[in-house]
Amino acid sequence: MNQTQISVNHRQIGYRIKEVREQNHISQAQLAEMTDLSVSYISHIENAKRKASLESIIRIVNALGITVDELLAGVQMNNPAAYQTDIDMLMEDCSANEKRFIYELIKASLETMHKNGWELASSDRHR
Repeated sequence: MNQTQISVNHRQIGYRIKEVREQNHISQAQLAEMTDLSVSYISHIENAKRKASLESIIRIVNALGITVDELLAGVQMNNPAAYQTDIDMLMEDCSANEKRFIYELIKASLETMHKNGWELASSDRHR
């Protein structure tokens, strides 16, 4: 039996929890109370110092009003700001010059796509 190794990015999960929590104007203390978890545990999950149990993940997503898919699946195609978290994480440790270079690459790619009339197929077309 050939098993594929799946890697769980606990740092990204913590980052998404924090992002959604802050978007909803919920403090760590409030989330801890809503989930019956400790404030320090919430902090450790958000900073990837501890791995959240499945039970804790379910409590957290229920309290935040999102699904486990929204937390774990990554980018949601129907959300215009969906890639922002992933881009922020990629650029987190970049220098100012590296950030500028990446920005210029993205800008040039978009200009080329638009100039040539290239359109990428969306996932909606295959439904």
